[in-house]
Amino acid sequence: MRMRRKRKLDERLAAVSDRIIERTILDLNMKTSVEKKDYIDFSKVFGNDNRVELEIGCGKGQFICELAIRNPNVNYIAIEMLSNVIVEACEKAKKLNLPNVKFMIIRAECLESYIPERSISKIYLNFSTPLPQKGYEKQRLTYRKFLEIYKRLLVDGGEIHQKTDSKSLFEFSIAEYSQSGFLLKDISLDLLNSDCVGNIMTEHEIKFVRMDMPIYRIVAYLPLGKTNGA
Repeated sequence: MRMRRKRKLDERLAAVSDRIIERTILDLNMKTSVEKKDYIDFSKVFGNDNRVELEIGCGKGQFICELAIRNPNVNYIAIEMLSNVIVEACEKAKKLNLPNVKFMIIRAECLESYIPERSISKIYLNFSTPLPQKGYEKQRLTYRKFLEIYKRLLVDGGEIHQKTDSKSLFEFSIAEYSQSGFLLKDISLDLLNSDCVGNIMTEHEIKFVRMDMPIYRIVAYLPLGKTNGA
């Protein structure tokens, strides 16, 4: 179902424009736009040289804002495809006066147009759309095409932290990580009843926990020297 456009969306976006990194490549053809580059200067955007972490699909921003509060010496980029979704996350970060969080309205396929190789320490995939329908596998954010992008963005020793309520996506992801050369650790079939420390719940996670649904978690990483698509 198509999401209803939020009231006064343009005005709300204008009010948080300082939180949004402008998308400069306006080519609507995905095949040609991904070949163009306009790399973000992180030191200029954040005013420091702290490490940078990335959340793909930030929703209303609860996770990324709490993460930024807990880690003021880490910079965060959070992306969403739709301005209609990301505006609430931007408003939350602005209200909390978080200088270490910025947002972009782009698809995951376009990340390499803006983010330099080997510049991201961690990637967070929280409750990505599972797309269980047959024929949609290639659109899942842990499909090997996306994993190759993440490889090139991650620093040596960089990690992907994934949480999902979907057992099928969890199993699919494990297979894709393994086939793409990632190693796995911190695997949990029931996160809340595990020994994981410092878990930050997303909006979706709170809902699933209230429904007594298990949360699956996994951390994928590459052996040193295997980033950059090596």
